[in-house]
Amino acid sequence: MKGSLTILFCFVVGVLAGLFADLPAWVTESDLTLWVLYALIFFVGIGIGGDATTLSVLKKSNVRIFLIPAAIIVGSLAGAAGASVFLSDVSVKDAMAIGSGLGYYSLSSIYITEMRGEVLGTIALLSNILREIFTLLAAPLLVAWFGKTAPIASAGATAMDTTLPIITLNSGKDFAILALFSGVVLTIAVPILVTFILT
Repeated sequence: MKGSLTILFCFVVGVLAGLFADLPAWVTESDLTLWVLYALIFFVGIGIGGDATTLSVLKKSNVRIFLIPAAIIVGSLAGAAGASVFLSDVSVKDAMAIGSGLGYYSLSSIYITEMRGEVLGTIALLSNILREIFTLLAAPLLVAWFGKTAPIASAGATAMDTTLPIITLNSGKDFAILALFSGVVLTIAVPILVTFILT
């Protein structure tokens, strides 16, 4: 719980600073956040490489490791289809297209905008951004309530980059390699799924 509150506090302070503070250009107009993310992933990599047991987890998993991204895809599409029941202006097909973004908001929103228009593309963008933010804020609670693979499922494609450090922190190094693998598979799957659903 403490971890979630700390992340939420940092996020809120960052939003307020962006809104009201006169920040220097090197903060707002540079690739600073991207380099910080690279640094986090680098240190996660050191942690994985320095722990012999983490790679053995991957070897023991065999084909079963594909069950994680497969289950995430099925769950995301089923959840999106179910949510469409409560959204009178969004068809099941369009809802599933949004769900097939799997957290990869930049690519999926571009695809959906081109194929279905700006409104649905914007919904896809916001939906997938919220998925990432939810994972960053709720990872400790997800682990406590649903187990150590829950943040990987919640993160979707972002498990390979932006949410990987928080997954490693809360689920442990053993799950970092699973998160990375799942994130890569889901990232590859996004354009295939979106195109398949909308054509």
